Amino acid sequence: MNIVGGQQRTLRGLLGRLRPHWRSDRGLAARIERLLRGDRRLGSRDRRLYRELIYTALRYLPWVEPLLEAAPERAEAVLAWLAADLPSTRAFRAAVAEGWPPCPPGAEAKAAVLQSQAGPGAAAPPLPSLLPEWLRSEAPGAFAPANYDALAQRAPLWLRLAEADPSALFAEWTERGWAWQPSALLPGAVALTGEADATSTPGFRRGAFEVQDLGSQLILAAVVPATGGHWLDACAGAGGKTLQLAALLGPAGRVDVHDVRPAALAELGRRAERAGLADRLRRMPAEGPAYDGVLIDAPCSGSGTWRRAPHLKWTTQPADLRRQAQRQAALLAQFARQVRPGGRLIYATCSLCAVENEAPVTAFLSAHPEFAAEPPASPFTSRPAGPGFQFWPAGHNGDGFFAAALRRR
Repeated sequence: MNIVGGQQRTLRGLLGRLRPHWRSDRGLAARIERLLRGDRRLGSRDRRLYRELIYTALRYLPWVEPLLEAAPERAEAVLAWLAADLPSTRAFRAAVAEGWPPCPPGAEAKAAVLQSQAGPGAAAPPLPSLLPEWLRSEAPGAFAPANYDALAQRAPLWLRLAEADPSALFAEWTERGWAWQPSALLPGAVALTGEADATSTPGFRRGAFEVQDLGSQLILAAVVPATGGHWLDACAGAGGKTLQLAALLGPAGRVDVHDVRPAALAELGRRAERAGLADRLRRMPAEGPAYDGVLIDAPCSGSGTWRRAPHLKWTTQPADLRRQAQRQAALLAQFARQVRPGGRLIYATCSLCAVENEAPVTAFLSAHPEFAAEPPASPFTSRPAGPGFQFWPAGHNGDGFFAAALRRR
């Protein structure tokens, strides 16, 4: 068997092992990594190939899944054709999708090519939507052509630069043959556009940048925290926004951190040390003070991250949104008490869904007349969403986020 034939056989095996789980396992990304790293036959380049093909299958699951049993070779050709043109995929794409036309950028154009191959005189039915139908009532904007296309595409790796002079960092990337693109919206945000293990570089180890999606960066950039303040990050997690907040507050600022997951806070501590910001952070004390600002980066469905975690499209149901909305309402009520008069409460999610975004904020404002919503302080590409603002994936080529900035009277 030739190399490509062996790759097709391996791909079938991997997809077969994942198929029972990809509509039920929200932790599928970790399962994929265990599967790829558990096979000693696979080198790093092999893992990059199969990872891209698997994630392509998940992005286009309604188009690919029916073919996996009925026409597996056709399924593999479709996957090869739809996959990103990367060094790890190039030879596989050329061989398995030989003779296919170039893959167009938009989902509608891709569907038209696939339907046209049904054969002369055949009436191919329209291909199903690449988004779950329940999303239409929660986030109709996701079905606008630009966002629909973006949600089906591989996302770039966004970085937040921490060095005033990034020339040494850019030289490292050039030496490795990596391509990058600065953001037109936010200074200091840079996208690595190809295959790049950014965390393996000396620049990462010396704290020259943080891995943080542009949508995530835009939230704090839009609300512009005043320097020197004392803030609480109530759902800090591993700390992408925490470190950005600490940097924006400056040397005189302080950030108290809280999270119910000790492992996440431990990772935040390691990241803060590498970034040189550990002296600006501390764990939230039992009797927390009244803060100048409180950031609630609330747990949510993650619908704004479907470009990176496409399995969540198929494992998330409306009941999951309602459960998250209850948690979000509780977090708003709990931590609003720690905002001083005149202070700010920033509520954020990586969701596109109204029940997790506008709804809990609207209900909170109704129950807490001492707070009022503010518009974003910076004119970034966003769309007003009731008492907050939504960052759509197509607006900045990143993940989707919602944020609301509330001021205590």
